Amino acid sequence: AQPKQMSFAVARSLSTYYTESHEYIRVEGDVGIIGITAHAADALGDVVFVELPAVGSEINTEEGRVWVVESVKAASDLHAPVNAEVIDVNTELEASPGLVNEAPYGSGWFIKVKMTDASKKQAESLMAEDKYAEFCENE
Repeated sequence: AQPKQMSFAVARSLSTYYTESHEYIRVEGDVGIIGITAHAADALGDVVFVELPAVGSEINTEEGRVWVVESVKAASDLHAPVNAEVIDVNTELEASPGLVNEAPYGSGWFIKVKMTDASKKQAESLMAEDKYAEFCENE
């Protein structure tokens, strides 16, 4: 018998963690994919501009603003959910910032970071999907 494959939503929920400021990090092996949640994208409205950190830069949870998202409603500073090195940025967002609204967990991701044991522990200390959903309901 063929083993059942997990659905994307289940797989995402097992390895995706959320911050109180509505960033997510999806851990895939030694790579962390960071973006903003659908809740944040909905609250922002249509995203019109994204400023991303440079590849090779270090992001830090203590740092404050790591990148900026501007929408028709407001500009928001986004923060690092973990301490890590940026290994890739989503250059598609420069020409198509609306991807953040269309697919925040898919093609609307912001940066990829190199995960270490320490950054994986940081990620695991964030909210799991069920806790994040509860957090949003009570916000």
